[in-house]
Amino acid sequence: MKAKLLLLALILSTTTAWVGLQTPTPEAKPKRYLYVVTPGIRNYLGYGGHGIHVFDIDNGHRPVKFIPTPGGFKADGTVSNVKGVDVSLTTNCIYISTLEAIQCYDLTTEKLVWEKQYEGGVDRISISPDGKTIYAPSLEKEFWNVLDAKTGNVITKIVTNSGSHNTIYGPTGEYVYLAGLKSNMLNVADARTHTIAKQVGPFTAAIRPFTINGAETLVYVNVNGLLGFEVGDLRTGKMLHRVTVEGFDIGDVKRHGCPSHGIGLTPDEKELWVCDGANERLHIFDNTVMPPVQKTTIRTRDMPGWITFSVDGTYAYPCTGDVINVKTRRIVATLEDADHNAVQSEKMVEIHFLNGKAVAMGDQFGLGGVR
Repeated sequence: MKAKLLLLALILSTTTAWVGLQTPTPEAKPKRYLYVVTPGIRNYLGYGGHGIHVFDIDNGHRPVKFIPTPGGFKADGTVSNVKGVDVSLTTNCIYISTLEAIQCYDLTTEKLVWEKQYEGGVDRISISPDGKTIYAPSLEKEFWNVLDAKTGNVITKIVTNSGSHNTIYGPTGEYVYLAGLKSNMLNVADARTHTIAKQVGPFTAAIRPFTINGAETLVYVNVNGLLGFEVGDLRTGKMLHRVTVEGFDIGDVKRHGCPSHGIGLTPDEKELWVCDGANERLHIFDNTVMPPVQKTTIRTRDMPGWITFSVDGTYAYPCTGDVINVKTRRIVATLEDADHNAVQSEKMVEIHFLNGKAVAMGDQFGLGGVR
């Protein structure tokens, strides 16, 4: 009997030790994908067709799949220009704006949830941090529509008479920044009341692409006629600096009619990257000083007209489809579909998935990440 008990104790002791030595099962890590919506350069189907290209960020930005989009057509049946893209983690949906409408697709099923046309058309949309509200500019007209992200229904309208165009919902969710093609003033809306709370400017010309820092104290804007950018103070409403790219001439551009159309901050806000359409370059500025100081330049494979960055700040994503390592300045990949056709778009966003559901996202504007 004693022998049996000793044997049992030995077995239990060995088993317990073996269990204790097991390597814990690692927690599942989210999958990181870059969603690139086309046609995201005007309505040019040659830059990727009509749909959503999905690339695996952690696997050399290789194509994962192509999602055909049943929405996004004009009344005559031709494909419409994609104007903007954004994501709501609350609704688990991706939203695509075109000249006439907004499409909402479920990120898990990849099915169209709704598509609605809006008075005055639609330009580049932006969604609130809580994922519940969309600010949708009419197409270079007098107003912005404020929408319920779940239904697409109009909540209210904000009239600015500024040629509504680019839109950024601030990271705190308190303010929304509204830039129009017919104004040198940046309107700032109170997101609680959906009314204009203040203005920033005047800048020297109409505002084109712009970005803000994470603390929502500074705005960096491209303006018509300038190869470079201007800086405004979001607290005082004053323009602070005008910065010109040195060593390069302003030339003709393929699109947008603006020498610098595209600007973004690295997430750590140490650098500001500015597009140069005529010279097909990205100019990099040291943003640890004010005004920012020009550091270097990178040649792109085509005209850059927009830029954003990966969430972790490792990669820069100009609309040319070049994937640039921010630290080394090297082009480490180019976006191509499964048939090795080049993919280019000004409308892209990073999305992280866990168990088939979106759990984190980047932004389309190159916003600063220092809160």
